[in-house]
Amino acid sequence: MSYPVPAEQAVAEIEIKKSRFIAYAHGIDSREQGMKWLDELKAQYPDARHHCWAYLLGNPQCAANAGMGDDGEPSGTAGKPILNVLQHKGIGDIMIVVVRYFGGIKLGAGGLTRAYGQAAQAVMEVLPTEQQIPMQIISVLCDFAQEQQVRYLCQQGEGIVDAVDYAQQVTMLLQLPEENIAELQAQLNAMGCEYSIEE
Repeated sequence: MSYPVPAEQAVAEIEIKKSRFIAYAHGIDSREQGMKWLDELKAQYPDARHHCWAYLLGNPQCAANAGMGDDGEPSGTAGKPILNVLQHKGIGDIMIVVVRYFGGIKLGAGGLTRAYGQAAQAVMEVLPTEQQIPMQIISVLCDFAQEQQVRYLCQQGEGIVDAVDYAQQVTMLLQLPEENIAELQAQLNAMGCEYSIEE
């Protein structure tokens, strides 16, 4: 099942009672990648008071993993409203970080919740998306003479060669869009190659 993911990074800024909220949205494929990006933004805005965030990994309809952080704001006033926006947008493999510069006027819990939600909303409105294509990994066992043909078929199926192992025969790990697997299997059958779909 394919779903929309961020095509590139987006940024939007709002100001509420002299506080600046700079929201970034970015595609991620793991929590580790998200935390690394968060560190980069902290380094970019070292003097900001807060760097609050939320992410959603996998298909947004049944996200495999979600996380959030308030970074010193009162509990539930920053990460949660950002995550709420993400959960209603139907976009997967995404992280939003909102950088806040305190403007001297306290917003209160309700005001903070609204401000972080609005900042997340603002960046989502300018975020370009593209369809994420579910990929399938297939292991192919072929003769040396067939390797180039298998590489060609993989390329035709918009796939990539992940790994090649040379022994008595050639074992190739290919990654293709799920919808192109059946056609590749038919071509491999015709060539007499062995293959298995990796779970």
